[in-house]
Amino acid sequence: MSDHPLITSDRVNGTPVFNPAGERIGHIETLSIDKVSGQVKYALMSFGGFLGIGEKFHPLPWNALEYNTEHDGYVVGLTREKLKAAPVFTRDELEAFGGGDRYDEELFAYYGVGPYW
Repeated sequence: MSDHPLITSDRVNGTPVFNPAGERIGHIETLSIDKVSGQVKYALMSFGGFLGIGEKFHPLPWNALEYNTEHDGYVVGLTREKLKAAPVFTRDELEAFGGGDRYDEELFAYYGVGPYW
């Protein structure tokens, strides 16, 4: 692990995601970046499936994640049950994923964080 604050997006992909109890609940598949502001809006967390079949993705607001050096991964302050009930997408649905003001409001409210803008 590097001790500087920046990381390239390709190194974020595959980074594990943990709950506060330290249980691994998934990994970052990719990032969703706002085209105009350049801000990372969501980390798309992958979980489940086998060899890409049946895999599901949670769009996690970037500011709902906290990097934990002990885990060398991100921690999201939610239980496994709350994550299971969160908005989820298949890979095909992700290709059509574009957010939108109403969806963004609901998603950020679900995770209990404010938007970055």
